[in-house]
Amino acid sequence: MARGVVVTSLVDAVVEDLRNQVVTGTLPPGTPLTEADVAARYEIARASARAAIERLTGEKVLERRNHKTARVVELGPDEVRDIYRTRTYLESEVLRRLAARRTVPDAARAANAEIATLWADGSYAIVEPDMRFHTSLIDELGSTRTSAMYHSLAFEVKLCMAQLQGRQRLSPQIIVAEHARLLELIEAGDAEGAAALLDEHLARARELLAASLGGEAGPEAFVPSSALPV
Repeated sequence: MARGVVVTSLVDAVVEDLRNQVVTGTLPPGTPLTEADVAARYEIARASARAAIERLTGEKVLERRNHKTARVVELGPDEVRDIYRTRTYLESEVLRRLAARRTVPDAARAANAEIATLWADGSYAIVEPDMRFHTSLIDELGSTRTSAMYHSLAFEVKLCMAQLQGRQRLSPQIIVAEHARLLELIEAGDAEGAAALLDEHLARARELLAASLGGEAGPEAFVPSSALPV
């Protein structure tokens, strides 16, 4: 009996394109995606479409409830808070360790400079460089398992950030200033200062996003940035 074979590179390309459409909002939360839809959209076999949907469901880009049609994941306030708190637990410990070494990756400086350039051009399209800033700090630790844990959150984090970006709730000016201050604190060896600023940085985003998704913003949303001049 012949076995069905799915071309992995084709499935990878479809998965990447659909993932990008979700992050950019081209496929809004709740959008249904059937095998027939995906097969027709990309002119591929149903087996390849099925494989792509299964991959995206496993990555939590799509969700399937009670064996029904897969849909683009919808994040609520509680889920956003859980994602951001998990980020904080991981990132704060990494920043403390980087501060102990006084190690600042060049990739973090480059990513923040890119955000500054986009902001100067009036753009809020900063999700990718913002994520690269934070990921470069995690990866600088040099722990394969810590990086793997953080990268497993990457899509959900990017989706949260993209939803904030679309609502223009976060100021790139504040993001750039707080990123720059974080790097200064790490370079100065101020572990507790870096961890405290990170908590402020992520808590503001967490509560603004939770409010934009129907929740009630906590007081952290309204705390003025300590990285900006008074």
